[in-house]
Amino acid sequence: MSLLQPYFQQCPSAFTPAFSIPSPSPSFFISVSKRSFISCCSSQSQTTVVNGKIDSKIVERDEIRFGLPSKGRMAADTLDLLKDCQLSVKQVNPRQYVAQIPQLSNVEVWFQRPKDIVRKLLSGDLDLGIVGLDTVSEYGQGNEDLIIVHDALEYGDCRLSLAIPKYGIFENVNSLKELAQMTQWTVEKPLRVATGFTYLGPKFMKENGLKHVIFSTADGALEAAPAMGIADAILDLVSSGTTLKENNLKEIEGGVVLESQAVLVASRKALIQRKGALDTTHEILERFEAHLRALGQFTVTANMRGSSAEEVAERVLSQPSLAGLQGPTVSPVFCKRDGKVAADYYAIVICVPKKALYKSVRQLRAIGGSGVLISPLTYIFDEETPRWRELLSKLGL
Repeated sequence: MSLLQPYFQQCPSAFTPAFSIPSPSPSFFISVSKRSFISCCSSQSQTTVVNGKIDSKIVERDEIRFGLPSKGRMAADTLDLLKDCQLSVKQVNPRQYVAQIPQLSNVEVWFQRPKDIVRKLLSGDLDLGIVGLDTVSEYGQGNEDLIIVHDALEYGDCRLSLAIPKYGIFENVNSLKELAQMTQWTVEKPLRVATGFTYLGPKFMKENGLKHVIFSTADGALEAAPAMGIADAILDLVSSGTTLKENNLKEIEGGVVLESQAVLVASRKALIQRKGALDTTHEILERFEAHLRALGQFTVTANMRGSSAEEVAERVLSQPSLAGLQGPTVSPVFCKRDGKVAADYYAIVICVPKKALYKSVRQLRAIGGSGVLISPLTYIFDEETPRWRELLSKLGL
């Protein structure tokens, strides 16, 4: 099989499309021809779907379906997050694609490929899902039925970026603007880009004024395409950038299409129409928010002599690292002396980020703190989750 699959070209095409895929604007669409030549063209007419469109009507059922990645690092990290939030997934047989979360009795977990999670959210077969933002953007294509419930789950970090060779005609090209200004790119000889992102790629190039571009999909490692002479550039996900460097490729200024990480996404129709979906989403969101806010935070407790709680609080607040989330909690420590109960000491409790932990301990000691105890935080629950308010606003509720 050839490394490269049918082409995607951003230039006029005379081929008759077999079907059209909705695009970011009424004047831009991707069409697939009977000759497997895919082109991105300008048109004043509205795009249509000849082969039928995705039906996103709510399917009648009692359970709420939660799509999770089935394989890879994203799958493992997702299960770890759920476990940390006391939402462990119970799978009777590791070969089964269906599982349960005992703490959410009305939820049915379905393990799927990330792109299928997005597609099934749109078709109504799933109600919630966890995937990368890049996957939502590529396969959701701006569909309004998809709602990002939580946009930063703190794993799966990467970026969708354009990369070109370090050598040859690209040696002195270091920005997207310089790439676009190269005189080599014409209708007859366009810039060849290998990518798996056949929606975001053409959209990005059009928005940045690159007119003569042809896209091709590839099997396997895209990094080999420029060296083999079958592509001039690649558009792919980048984490550390090490693989690019080892293949003599470089990212360029302005070439990042989007920054991505794992997100919690839901079907708008499911949240509004399916019984229990919104309440379940609220619980999942609160657990995620509380856990993620507590990451890297520590509770620091110390005893301190003082004449009053106010006097001790004043001493604590004089140190920049001891303010905590909303200020220190100061409580009297009672002891019995000469047959009488007295409060010579006060207990101070503050929340401190990991990077400021040792500095905070030193400052506590400097103002008279002793018996310093430190413990990691598991959850920090706010009075109300900010993202919950945002979600209700998106739903018009």
